[in-house]
Formats: sequence, structure tokens, C-alpha cells
Amino acid sequence: MDVRIQWTYITPKKREVVLTSDFVPVDEALRLAEDFEKTGRVKELCFIDGNDVTWSKKELSKLLKEMETEPHDVIAYFDGGFDRGTLQAGVGVVIYYKQNNGQYRLRANRQLEALKSNNEAEYAAFWFLMQTLEELGVHHLPVIFRGDSHVVLKQLSGDWPCFEDDYHAWLDRIEEKISELGIQPIYEPISRKQNKEADQLARQALEGQTITSMMELTEKG
Repeated sequence: MDVRIQWTYITPKKREVVLTSDFVPVDEALRLAEDFEKTGRVKELCFIDGNDVTWSKKELSKLLKEMETEPHDVIAYFDGGFDRGTLQAGVGVVIYYKQNNGQYRLRANRQLEALKSNNEAEYAAFWFLMQTLEELGVHHLPVIFRGDSHVVLKQLSGDWPCFEDDYHAWLDRIEEKISELGIQPIYEPISRKQNKEADQLARQALEGQTITSMMELTEKG
């Protein structure tokens, strides 16, 4: 997670000036804050994350310790499929992350009903991804979201407008969850070939195969 440092600096003539830094990683921000405080000219100091949430030094230090044992460096893939014949949808997600000096991959899928199209299945897949991230314990850090549904990603990033009311409901639900978890989203549209893991999971869900698995990819070191 990256944050901005905001501090009230007292000049030699006792004038107070509020200064704000660029976004920097949490650990670097805490080191810089300690250096600022050593000058003896800092009256107030806080940190502001990408969602404009304000943190104290104590709160941010606690968060940094938690981040070491919680999932971080998260890259999340999603895909959705729809069968017009059966009116069934399948969604699949793949999440790569690091935790406790290990690297992991989580794979999950679900079969869904009451959807109307392949496009809606893509929104449902992203929503399933958000639910899975929440269950995994991902919060208050950047997450890279990748999928071959450029429409969903471009609309979430604000680059493309959304005119369908049904899709607006999905977008609102997703954005509310992103804000609730304090996630700083990075949207990266990719090709279908690059999204083959999530695509396969969505297809397997349509075939009635429910999968939830976690694998450690590297040894702890």
C-alpha cells in the first residue's frame, strides 16, 4: 500500500506550514516520518492512503506488521461464461499472492443462475472475485485486477461509461466492496489467452465441477 505523508512543519520563525509528500510505500513513509520528527519541527503528522483514509503513525505501524503475515502483492484474475441453452453461468477466479515469505495461488469457481447474458456473467465473476478476496483477508493494499472482459475493467476504471441499469447495479456493488476493503485497484485488461486459468475454471463451473484449491508455489525462505 502507498500513502502520502502530511505534516505541519514549524519554521525557525514559528510559522506553521502544512506539507504533503507524493505517494510512497508504507515502510518508506514510516522511515521518512521518523526523520521528519527528528528535526523537532513537526507539530502534527498523519498518513493518507489512496482512498483518502487518514492514518496515524501508530495505526500505520500496526498495519505494516499485519501486512507481513496477511496476503499481499496480490494479482487477481477473473472470467465468466454463459450457456444460453441452459441459462446457467459459470465464474472462475485465480488469485496469486504472497504471505509469510511464501507465494500462493488460490483457484475457485461457482455455477450461478438468474443471469441473462455473458456480459452479466463477467460482472458476476468480478463480484465473486471480490467476495473471495474478502474471505482471503485482503484489505488496505493495492490489488492488480486482470481479465479479458475489457468492458468490465474499463467501466470500473471510469474510462468507459455504462448505460445499462442492470450492469450499473453490479458496478455499484463492486465499487462499494472495493471501498469497504480499502483496496487500491489497478485494472489491467488482458487477452483471453492470458486469462486461460480463469477461463477454464468458468468452463468447469458450467459443466458442474466446483473447484476451490490453494497451492503454495514457492518454498518459504
